[in-house]
Amino acid sequence: MSKFQAVIGLEIHVEMKTLSKMFSSAPNTYGAYPNCEVALLDMAFPGTMPTVNKQAVINGIRVAHALHMEIDNVLWFDRKNYFYADLPKGYQITQNERPIGKNGYLTIKVDGQEKKIRIERIHLEEDTCKQLHFSDYTLIDYNRAGIPLAEIVSYPDMSSGEEAMRYVEKIRSIVSYLDVSDGRMEEGSLRCDVNVSLKEKNSDILGTKVEIKNLNSISNVKAAIDYEIARQEKLLLNNEKVIQETRRYDETTKTTVLMRVKTDAVDYKYFTEPNIPPIKLSKDFIQKAIETSNELADSKMERYLKLGLSESSASVLVSNRENADYFDETLKYNCDSKIVANWIIVDVQSYLNKEEISIKDFPISPERLCSLIKLIENNTISNKQAREVFNEMLKDLNTSPKDIATKLGLVLITNTDELIKIIDDVIKNNQQSIIDYKNGKDRALGYLLGQVMKASKGQANPNLAKQIVLEKITKE
Repeated sequence: MSKFQAVIGLEIHVEMKTLSKMFSSAPNTYGAYPNCEVALLDMAFPGTMPTVNKQAVINGIRVAHALHMEIDNVLWFDRKNYFYADLPKGYQITQNERPIGKNGYLTIKVDGQEKKIRIERIHLEEDTCKQLHFSDYTLIDYNRAGIPLAEIVSYPDMSSGEEAMRYVEKIRSIVSYLDVSDGRMEEGSLRCDVNVSLKEKNSDILGTKVEIKNLNSISNVKAAIDYEIARQEKLLLNNEKVIQETRRYDETTKTTVLMRVKTDAVDYKYFTEPNIPPIKLSKDFIQKAIETSNELADSKMERYLKLGLSESSASVLVSNRENADYFDETLKYNCDSKIVANWIIVDVQSYLNKEEISIKDFPISPERLCSLIKLIENNTISNKQAREVFNEMLKDLNTSPKDIATKLGLVLITNTDELIKIIDDVIKNNQQSIIDYKNGKDRALGYLLGQVMKASKGQANPNLAKQIVLEKITKE
């Protein structure tokens, strides 16, 4: 057992979904041709003035509330002064002294145990432009310059890569469900910097902090931290010093790699942004932003359990906001919640995986899926037959599930007189099975029902057929 304990804090940058950028009217999109969605302000042309994006402020309030934070009722912005190639102005507009939210927390669950992670602050700022490095030159794409960011800074309350991973998952879930961001780390919509240090157990003296920059997947967060903990522990056990430095995670070697050594803290010479006066946020404005927020995953989870879903089914649904929204929309048409959940988790998801699409592009609407499920509920078709109808629905987007079932000859026989005729013939030709059943051989009943299904070409209502068969053979 190690004599050291890891001390881990995270800074998460969330790119927000807004129509325009944080302080300019340029479009906020992903994947556009380089340098085509840029305003003069984004490139720091002289005389240009910033204007605060109202939706970005609303988004910030919603995230702060979801993280149980104190929300500031005055919006202040500051200048963070430094020169770097991706920052054309030579400074970044951010929030330093008065972030929009502070003193919050969220709860994570690891190995069945809940743990509260304190969050120091969330502040609003603008993103920098994107650099593409080549062997002897660098290209700059200003499309990203000025995109609204929410930076969420935790306290160093985590002590393992697993805990940090769960924390990032929870943050991503919150911003995704609030529709503040799509949370796609691979596209840079959510970026994570990690601070890791080791201290001796039962000691209050913290070790030297190492920063790992720009982790681009949740699995990499865990892998990078686990490696860094092992690296620092090996140094300390060999009586070597841990150096304060910035590292990156190399996915190929599965190691953290030195980027630069840190010395003293950088003096960013913060001062209040002179071109954006403080903005008073009314109680009504803040309250409306909160009240119009989307339902969060934890709330959905609780609601799904009350509907009778198992914890595993509910967890699978809430793990993907779009799937959960599709589930909720389907329930509006009065289908059985358990059957709907099972179809989305198994059959629908199987199709989505095969086609490599999201449920937004799924060709069957929630209303049509519910119509199919109602055919199962009222015993018009069996589960097996429903899957045949489902496959046809994926090709025929206009015909109703009931009409498709009729066209395919899959509608179950529920007419008692018609079933009795079929069952009478089966019993007449299988007298030995009746004798076997009366002698205690229960499998004989299954055989008889199988013969009924065969004679009816699989269209006999199984429950009704069983009832009639039992009535008939008990009378013989």
